[in-house]
Amino acid sequence: MKLTSSFAIPLLSISLIASVAGGDLSTYRGMQFGMNIEAVAKRAGTTPADARTIHARPAIIQEMDWQPRPPVVADPIKTDPVREGVLCFYNGELSRIVVSYDRQKVEGLTPEDLIEGISTTYGPATRPGVELAYRSIYGYGEVVPVIARWEDPQYAYNLVRTTDQSSFVMVLYSKRLDALAQSASLEAVKLEAASAPQREIEKQKQKDHDEGLLLQKARVVNKPNFRP
Repeated sequence: MKLTSSFAIPLLSISLIASVAGGDLSTYRGMQFGMNIEAVAKRAGTTPADARTIHARPAIIQEMDWQPRPPVVADPIKTDPVREGVLCFYNGELSRIVVSYDRQKVEGLTPEDLIEGISTTYGPATRPGVELAYRSIYGYGEVVPVIARWEDPQYAYNLVRTTDQSSFVMVLYSKRLDALAQSASLEAVKLEAASAPQREIEKQKQKDHDEGLLLQKARVVNKPNFRP
């Protein structure tokens, strides 16, 4: 059964208010932008070893999957609408958070419903008329229109819809760190492309070397046993 707008909006608002006390855009669920990866992992219930490196140069760009662990509540209607998230790091500092909502928890809600609910916490939204790659990897992923944005001079929260239109996603970031991460990622792609021919040469050399060793071992075994 689908949730109606009048019933679901207050619940969504309550969840978002609990997520970021006082509407402080610098912190989401206790994870502050700029916080080091060790502190974020502890807060998120993961470990730094769970982070995967996307680029190693000219800066270290990493991602970490995050599964929220909401408190147990008696009323299942009031459960957390956030299904999962991805935490992104620039040189070990939290730069971006991508939050995906559970499609069942936002089923039936229109974009205006979510904007109304979110604005209860963060104030009036703007409609920037821009597109954003909502996937976590910088410089990659599907680009979708930004439905609404809440921002201050340092941080921005963007509401987008998944490409299959089945749910919604919030893309939160530090403007400074996110800009640095995007710039570094573009440079990383260029560096990888420039070094690709040399990597192929080195790969072929290693392959030839390994095959030569195998042939040499086979020769040592087979030569003494050869008879015409």
